[in-house]
Amino acid sequence: MRSTKKKVFSLYLFSLIRTFVAENNYVIPIIMEKTIDLHKIIYSKIGNKARLVPIKWFEKFIHLDEINEFLWESRDLKGTDWTEAVLKRLNITLKVEGRENLPPADTKQAYTFVSNHSLGAADGIGLLYTLGKHFGGAERVGVFANDILTHLPGLKPFIIPINKTGAQDRSLPAVMNGYFSSDKHILLFPAGIVGRKKNGVVHDLEWSKIFITQSVKNKRDVVPIHFIGENSPFFYRITRYFDWFLLRKGAGRLFNFFLLPDEMMKTQGKTYRVVIGKPIPWQTFDKSRKPKEWAQYVSDIVHKL
Repeated sequence: MRSTKKKVFSLYLFSLIRTFVAENNYVIPIIMEKTIDLHKIIYSKIGNKARLVPIKWFEKFIHLDEINEFLWESRDLKGTDWTEAVLKRLNITLKVEGRENLPPADTKQAYTFVSNHSLGAADGIGLLYTLGKHFGGAERVGVFANDILTHLPGLKPFIIPINKTGAQDRSLPAVMNGYFSSDKHILLFPAGIVGRKKNGVVHDLEWSKIFITQSVKNKRDVVPIHFIGENSPFFYRITRYFDWFLLRKGAGRLFNFFLLPDEMMKTQGKTYRVVIGKPIPWQTFDKSRKPKEWAQYVSDIVHKL
């Protein structure tokens, strides 16, 4: 008897709650998993020095709550579908020129795609979406990127992680060689860090030669891409006065990385032009120039597209 009364009371209480929700348009909050834990990430990167970092402030600065909300909403999306969802969420439009220069989608040859790094976040998402859509997904396309990005489940299928904030793993050359010798197309930002503005013009820092040496070794043609865009004036003011710190390995590179989520939020509603150049045969990079000189040669081509 007592059990029956409890059931009746529970049903009555549930009915009252349901009526209140319906009449007041009240939304019951959904339990959301915290995908990114900034506290754990920072401690894993710089150890006890993290005690000096105002983590709560950084959480607000990088829009962590908004990012975690999107990651929860898009938790079932991976690879190209996820990058498309990001572009839609930010209302970013890509105007891609030179699609005819992309290798056939079913090509058996693996290519190296190199681009300037003008934005640091939206450019990577946009290019992975473009290449992923063309070649059929993350199974055929990978990007060498900061290992912190592996904390983004939807992006992780594309990521070939590189530790840019701590001591680099000695096995990195072997890992890179393994990917370059595979049948996977590889996207690189050879500058390794976001472009800076000088005399009113955004330009990359010096390009690494590794895409030259590895492309020649593995007989990969190189496709140059120019992503045209700028970050906010705030970003260029900070990098102008504090690059002495932001370009240092360790905490400097970590803080440089934390500038990018805020910049990505500022891309909402913008249109970017992407120009894809003609593939450069790997045989071009002969011994008439040093690999670093060939890297500068390709960089010049990219910035002129």
